Amino acid sequence: MRKVRIIFIYLSVLLIILLLAIFFSDRVITNAAKGKLYSSIEAIPYNKTGLLPGTSKYLVAGYLNPYYTYRIDAAVSLLRAGKINYIIISGDNSSIYYNEPALMRADLLKAGIDSSCIYSDYAGFRTFDSMVRLKAIFSQDSVTVISQPFQNERAIYIASREGIAAIGFNARDVGTRAGFKVQVREKLARVKVFIDYLFGAEPKFLGEKVDIP
Repeated sequence: MRKVRIIFIYLSVLLIILLLAIFFSDRVITNAAKGKLYSSIEAIPYNKTGLLPGTSKYLVAGYLNPYYTYRIDAAVSLLRAGKINYIIISGDNSSIYYNEPALMRADLLKAGIDSSCIYSDYAGFRTFDSMVRLKAIFSQDSVTVISQPFQNERAIYIASREGIAAIGFNARDVGTRAGFKVQVREKLARVKVFIDYLFGAEPKFLGEKVDIP
């Protein structure tokens, strides 16, 4: 009985630590993005380059992923409005059967975006990698991140740690019911950001520099 009580105490302490870490990480990242998120094409300032983080085009059930669709729509709107001149598509290309940048590039081209405006980052396995590679590989020190508000906030915080002046253009969000799992995962991803910096994490790959005019 005493052993059970000790285990319960340890688990309770761990749960409290986790909850505090989630609360702290969430507040810091949210505050870092205040005044840097835009939902209006007219209001958002010009940046030479936009960053479009990758996500899967299709859900497990085979339906189109609304997060993907809304990000493509937002990127097209920014490019057509002249609010960015170039766009870096940064996503997962971990196997020959899965290539986020290729799919997003194809859909941007289908929407009438000139191929000369599009650059692909095939090693953007997560937001941390995308933001670090933005400066290390693509030599960009300012950017407009194009994603849903929750990811924009996290990207902006990482950018601030990397010496990048970032703003976010909010793609249409997905309702709480449909996006519940994503929102839960986001809370843990925010904690992971601080763990990455605590232990000096690096992107999975770097590589040769890519010149953007």
